[in-house]
Parts: sequence; structure tokens; C-alpha cells
Amino acid sequence: MMNLLNNSTKEEIIIQAETNVAPQKKQASSGISLRAFIMVACVLLAILLLSGSLSYFIPQGAFLRDDAGNIIPETYQAGSTEGISFWKVLSAPVRVFASEDALSIIMICIFLLVMSGVFNILEKTGGTKTFVVSIMRRLRDRGGPVICVTVFLFMLFGSLFGMFEELVTLLPLIILFMLSMKMDTMMGLGACLLAACFGFSTAITNPFSVGTAAQFAGIPVSSGAWLRIVFFGIIYVALCWFLLHYLEKIQKNPEVSPTYAADQARREALSEHFGEVSENHQKTFRVYCVFFAIQGVLLVAVACIRAISGFAIPILAASFLISGLISGCIVSRSFGCVLVSFLKGAAAMLPAVVMIAMASSVKLVMVESNVLDTVMVFVLNLLEGRGKFVTILLIYFLILFLQLFIGSASAKIFLVMPIVLPITNALGISPQLVILTYCMADGFTDVILPTNPVLLIGLSMAKVTYWKWLKWTWKLQLVLFVISVLVLFFGVLIGY
Repeated sequence: MMNLLNNSTKEEIIIQAETNVAPQKKQASSGISLRAFIMVACVLLAILLLSGSLSYFIPQGAFLRDDAGNIIPETYQAGSTEGISFWKVLSAPVRVFASEDALSIIMICIFLLVMSGVFNILEKTGGTKTFVVSIMRRLRDRGGPVICVTVFLFMLFGSLFGMFEELVTLLPLIILFMLSMKMDTMMGLGACLLAACFGFSTAITNPFSVGTAAQFAGIPVSSGAWLRIVFFGIIYVALCWFLLHYLEKIQKNPEVSPTYAADQARREALSEHFGEVSENHQKTFRVYCVFFAIQGVLLVAVACIRAISGFAIPILAASFLISGLISGCIVSRSFGCVLVSFLKGAAAMLPAVVMIAMASSVKLVMVESNVLDTVMVFVLNLLEGRGKFVTILLIYFLILFLQLFIGSASAKIFLVMPIVLPITNALGISPQLVILTYCMADGFTDVILPTNPVLLIGLSMAKVTYWKWLKWTWKLQLVLFVISVLVLFFGVLIGY
């Protein structure tokens, strides 16, 4: 991932289709750094061993369940205490692919591999950059409105397609664009890094959070989308207000900008990035306009047509795979290069598949040792009389805590949903509200926690210190927390 900081030579970016933008990094952007993978794997292994050790200290037990598999409250029957075999615990990440949840796990893993591969094609052929650059050229010298449009574009890509790291590769270009409009580096960080993260957090159909969680909960991706759309709109307005208010301040006094001195030198490198648009650039833009239009139509169809809503993940995976390969071939005119880009992108997601296997094996161990329901009855007793508002807040803070150690959205879903969903269902809280809670707690902290590598890389590219960034954004994060809690309480109040 640190390759984000390195510039490629001209030979290394042949298949970028002459997009006239900053060069791509060599590694697939959706890849997970070795350090992050080792840290998360160690945390998941510790949780897995802990789940196995529970069988030696707490009794077995089970709830009665209805035809849909939901637990029936007050039907718990306790049994004896019997420890699970150690080999079963260690082999669980492999055996989970033959468990009752195997089909869902395999389907989601394949989906994530396909999405990562296609996003890498878009990146290597210059699709995402071309799309953004073409729109920015049309909006240049328009002042404040360009900020709102740029933020909307980045948030939309994150919310619909789960793009975050891929969009952060555009940060140097966005910073130069903002500087060309007499803004500053912080504005570039806000319009790119913040917007991409906030779009991922206000997920409408984000396949890495909403899509995975909906598949796990057995509900359509479109279920409950209206409140997620409302939340997206609220956060969009909040971010635009924050950036426009800051723009007003630096227009009155440019020296209040935390990057004022450094930005003076950067403006000298502007002309080469916004020159004439080549014919190849226009062709790439048209091809990927069609690509994103196809995905948009399918997203709407999946959301509106009940007969196919249950097959959202395989439909979207097939659409991304077929149209992504075709678009890449049209732009680069080389199926071999496109196939290599796809395979590299998919390979970069393999560590996430390992993390998903480890996270989902926690449930397998607890089910095989017959202690999962015992844990659930303990939590239900703990929450008894506390109400839905407190329960939602506890789930929110649980995911916030896990976010310190496990950055992968999909891995956390497989870790917490097997326990959280039955409990919330027994308390009358819908899975749609749980998914919304998860997205809020999982996403926004990505641009404030110093443990997040994407944040640190983004700040390094912008040459902004973490403390400057924290000082600039902490009030916004506080506002987002308040908004999130209010939206969750509203959801509980209306029975969302």
C-alpha cells in the first residue's frame, strides 16, 4: 500500500490510456498491507481461541427456534459443560467452508474478489481518474459549486460501489485542482479523502458493508434503503457546509490555511495536469460512463424488482465482471493486460478472504461447542429492561471498539453479526437498523484513527501532519457522531 507514495515511470503506466493524470501505484489499491493483515489476523486468532476456551467454563445450552431460525425468547435450556477439542478450533477457518453457512461465505468471497479485480482494471486503465478529471475540467473556475459536485461524486462512488482506497489514489490530482482554483491542500483532502470515506460510511448499496451484511441477514440489499439515502443526504449537506464555511475563511484571509506556505510552491506544477483532453481520454470517459450507467441501472433494478432482489450479489458480481472486462478491453485494446490487472486486483483481496474465514469460524466454534446460545442469553439478560435505544448504542460502541483492531468491514460483519442479529431480533430491533448502525460505526473513524493506513498514506501524500488534520476535523467528527446517534434514535422511534 505504501506504493501509493511512489511515482511510476512512463513505461509502467502504458495501459492508463493517456489519461493525463498522475500515475497509478503498482499495487492494487484494494490490497491489504502485510502489517495490517498480521495485526488483524492476530486479533481474530485471539478471539477464535477465546471462543473455544469458553466451552471449558460456561455450560452448553440452546434456545428453541421458529421456522425462520430466529430464537424464541424465554425458551433457553441449560446443559453440561464440555470443552471443545483443540483441533476443531484451529481447523475452523478451513472447515467453515463446509459448514451450513458455506454457500453465503463462498458467494461473498467470490463477490469481493470480483469487485477488487474490476476496480483494479478501472484504476490501471485510468477509468476512475478519467471520469473524475473530465468532470473537473467542465467545472473548473466555478468556485463554491465545484466543491459540492466533487464531494457528491466521491461520496456517491463510495456509497454505491464501496470505493475508498481507489478514490484516495486521486488525492494528488484533487489537491492540484483545488490549488488551481485558489483553494488549498486541506480543501483537496476534504473533497477527496473525507468525501470518499463519508460515502463509504453512508452506504446505500456498498457491497463491502451493506451488501455483505444484507446477505448475512437474509434480506435484500434494497431493504431499508430509504433511511440510508436520507442519512447520505444529511452527511453530504454537513460536509459541504463544513468545506464551504472553511472556503469562506481562507478567501477572507488565505494565511489561516494550515498549509498556506507549502501551497505557494505547489501552484507552480498546475499547468501540466490540466492541459488539452486527448482523443484517447475522451474515449475512456465515454466507455466508463457506459460502465457506470449499467451498474447504476442494475442497482436500481435490484432495489425495485422484488423477484431479483434476493440475487443482488450474484447479479452485481456478474455485471461488474462482464462489463468491467469488456470496458477494459475497449480502452486498453489488450485482453492480456486487462486479465492481468483483474487477477492482480483479485489476488490483492485474498488476505480479506482469509480474515473472513477466521471471523466466520468464531460462530462455527461456538455453535459446535453449544455455547453460542448461552452467550446470547447472558447478553439478553444484561440488556433486559434497558430498551432499544441503549441496545443500539451498545452495538454502535462495540463496533467502534473493534474498529481499532479490525479495519476490514467484511471481517467485522462475519465476527459480530452471528451474535448481534439474533439478539436484536429477539429485542424487536430490525436487521436494517443494525446494518445502518454498523455502517456508521465502521466508516467515519477511518479518517480520524491513526491506526488506519489509508489515512496515514493520504496525509503523507498531502504532506499534512496528523495533528494538523485532527485539529481541522475533530469538530466535524463530533457533529457526525451526534447526527449518527440522532438518526439511529429516529430509526428506533419509528420502528425502522
